[in-house]
Amino acid sequence: MGIKIVPRHGKSLKDRLYLPAIAGGMKTTFTHFVKNLKDTSNLKTLQYPEVQPTDLTDRYRGVHRLTKWEDGSEKCVACYMCATACPAQCIFIDAQERFDGVAEKRPKQFKIDLLECVYCGYCVEACPCDAIRMDTGIFSFTGSKREDFLVDKDYLMSNERSKDFNND
Repeated sequence: MGIKIVPRHGKSLKDRLYLPAIAGGMKTTFTHFVKNLKDTSNLKTLQYPEVQPTDLTDRYRGVHRLTKWEDGSEKCVACYMCATACPAQCIFIDAQERFDGVAEKRPKQFKIDLLECVYCGYCVEACPCDAIRMDTGIFSFTGSKREDFLVDKDYLMSNERSKDFNND
């Protein structure tokens, strides 16, 4: 009736204990350990954060930033497209009315939980106003408590584009 019986390999006790596989893995690990202990010049280790990686491409995504108009106001019109496109659901926007004639709405609050963010860039692609970008060049964001990773509109607007990136 469509049931396929697959025979189990390794009938002996030695095969069922996986001892040859464990010994083979330990042999490989010990071989690498001894080789690296004799010649440490081939180790590919960076003393991060003092030494920054040099193999990052221009398309590498860093911490978010909100872009501004020439007068210093945010370009975001609180359309919720970035929050809708976000698969991690880590973008939180609270809109308010805008009276300066630039747009109808603006974000009263704009928060991103960087611990939840998967840095996929969907928010950047979804934004119709080019208001959010991930070209700051900040690739490691550290904090001592969870609240440090919930960034708000003021932080996002203070981030500048990294000089290393050629994004427009």
